[in-house]
Amino acid sequence: MIPEHSDTPSQKLLKLEKRLLRQVGQAIADFGMIDEGDTVLVCVSGGKDSLGLLALLQKLQARAPVRFRLIAMNLDQRQPGFPEDVLPRHFAQVGVEYRIVREDTYSIVKEKIPEGKTTCSLCSRLRRGLIYRTARELGANKVALGHHRDDILETFFLNLFFGGRLKAMPPKLRNDDGDLVVIRPLAYCAEEDLARYARGMNFPIIPCSLCGTQENAQRRQVKAMLRAWEREDPRRIASIFTALGHAVPSHLLDRALFDFSALDTEAGNTEAAPDEAVGAAPVHFFGTPTIRT
Repeated sequence: MIPEHSDTPSQKLLKLEKRLLRQVGQAIADFGMIDEGDTVLVCVSGGKDSLGLLALLQKLQARAPVRFRLIAMNLDQRQPGFPEDVLPRHFAQVGVEYRIVREDTYSIVKEKIPEGKTTCSLCSRLRRGLIYRTARELGANKVALGHHRDDILETFFLNLFFGGRLKAMPPKLRNDDGDLVVIRPLAYCAEEDLARYARGMNFPIIPCSLCGTQENAQRRQVKAMLRAWEREDPRRIASIFTALGHAVPSHLLDRALFDFSALDTEAGNTEAAPDEAVGAAPVHFFGTPTIRT
């Protein structure tokens, strides 16, 4: 017997979509990701995250207070067995303008990277160059990538544990040439929510046959650590993510960020009160988004 107030699968999906739309809208507002007249190239690999990104941006586009153009892009890297028809058919079904770019980066990666070694670094560099070239050809000024909250946290801990840097994955950045802005509208979205959304929407997921489920050992280790923390106390992940937006340079050790040598008794870095150190008041991620949901 179904409980009287239990949600149906469709109601659960609508609630999940509403939450994701709110989070994407808030990220866009917080970091000024999309402005009036922008042309946004949405990179779609065929994975759950990028397909979710496209769907959510299309829904926001329909109700946004600013007008912007979306162009979906898929890079066909000529991997053996890649289903060339899947994404063009999906793009046509959802009614988005799109461009398929076919470049044999697969052969380059296989030639350059020894068997058994991680291909991600070279593959991503090749993809980035082709994405930027396509954006320029199409007149896009923004490039949207499908990295989510968990990607940002994993990158932070990878840099912390293995790189000796306090560095994460920025929600918005300008490319080295200065002519394109890269945005990550899923910055506030949890990977598990995106996975559930993809299943509910029945997206045509295409696995990466170049590397399969390849992930370097360090990233797998960090991912497992974060998942264990999430199981122990979900608030821990939220607190860490909040901390990435509340840096206090004077209470770190980076002399490039804070001029310790110039401190005197009149001004400078004061001791943090105990409640400041542990965060006595809760931090709310989302207020009223600029893009209405």
